Amino acid sequence: MTGTTTPEASAELIALPGSPLADAVVNLIQPVESPSVFNHSIRTYLFARLVAARLDLAAGDDYDDDLLFAACAMHDLGVASDSPHQQRFEVEGADRAAAFLIDHGSSAADADQVWQAIALHTSTGIAERRGTLCVLVREGVALDFGGPMGSDHVAAVTDGQADAVHTAYPRLDMIGSLTDAIVAQAAKNPKNAPRYSIPGEFLRERETFGRTRMEHAFGSSRWGN
Repeated sequence: MTGTTTPEASAELIALPGSPLADAVVNLIQPVESPSVFNHSIRTYLFARLVAARLDLAAGDDYDDDLLFAACAMHDLGVASDSPHQQRFEVEGADRAAAFLIDHGSSAADADQVWQAIALHTSTGIAERRGTLCVLVREGVALDFGGPMGSDHVAAVTDGQADAVHTAYPRLDMIGSLTDAIVAQAAKNPKNAPRYSIPGEFLRERETFGRTRMEHAFGSSRWGN
């Protein structure tokens, strides 16, 4: 999809919440994630907002923007360098994110929403049934993958919007970097890689074939990598 984006629209498109909670989240994840995974986490939020707009969902009415940012930005916290790496990465990241939110004054209910959104972000067909936050995080992640995860919204993003997001937060071989991190985390403990889970299958495909099906699928991704 073509289309240009004005400087003003680009600035609005890539703006982060700027709240104390959002700033704290950035300060948590940036030092412990690779630049590629960090950028992916932020792009997930930016793309999730575009999906929300397409679905006529308004921040403040239909979802909490701080919680959306927290869930998107922390969704890969389970592969961070300082994580304990003792559970599958989705659950480990969800546990860390929920505890972080409680420590920063969020309610147990809000923390649980974020927990579900992170824990289920690789679970196609389940995340979409667990509320608006789960839907937006799942779709934001899928949109940043550019097609192989089955997003219905890739074509809704103009080239101008995509360029603005990718200029601010470059991809940096995202699929290879993220797969490396997931496989490394999965290999540390059998509990991290249950059979037929994303981390389990990534680990087994890398061990067997040297490359995951997801990495192969990126040859046809809109974003390339």
